Amino acid sequence: MSCSLAVLTLADARFPGGGHVHSGGVEEAVHRGLVTGPGELREFLFGRLRSAGCLAAVFAAAAAHAAGAGADGRHWRRLDSEIDARTPSPAQREASRAQGRGTARAGRVAWPSAALDALLAVSTRPHHPAVIGALTGGARAGTPREAAAVAAYLSISGPASAAVRLLGLDPFAANAAVAALGPDLERITEYAASVAGRDPAALPAVGAPALDLLAQAHQRHHRDEVRLFAS
Repeated sequence: MSCSLAVLTLADARFPGGGHVHSGGVEEAVHRGLVTGPGELREFLFGRLRSAGCLAAVFAAAAAHAAGAGADGRHWRRLDSEIDARTPSPAQREASRAQGRGTARAGRVAWPSAALDALLAVSTRPHHPAVIGALTGGARAGTPREAAAVAAYLSISGPASAAVRLLGLDPFAANAAVAALGPDLERITEYAASVAGRDPAALPAVGAPALDLLAQAHQRHHRDEVRLFAS
């Protein structure tokens, strides 16, 4: 399957607001000694792809479907609310919206579209998967499957890059851990595309309590460090 330049660019973690700005929980996992090498990293990435990655893929595909169908503000608002409802961790919600805002700002310049405008009219800080879908299915007329693939890939490529920085891992080993998940990513992408046309409230709700706890702990540690340096 060929991919447009827009899809390839969105999948690049260096794109403003992309995967490089969020470790996906791996930083806290490293801090707690849960991830110490390539073996644990592979297990972490597998779990993240099957949970948070699947959720992101589902909603990115749904957003691309909505963009292609010319959805109105009410539909975008419902999508935004349903992502919130499936993200119980405040830290995870904040990270998603921060990434979404950065991606939307860059995407609005590169690929302006009515779909992205409609999403931003609902929220100036939309969730990251919704922005990926709006950009993919908007001006570039990409498919829900492409949007799902981008979201799923970013859910593991960002944490893998973070692990290289945090642990000094061999980059080849980290990339091999990501590549090994190719068949799983393909299955999740296909699944997300198959449910893209559902009512937002009926979209799957894949939970990841461990990732939620790691995100909250990481946010608390960050605030403690800021408070310490400020005192």
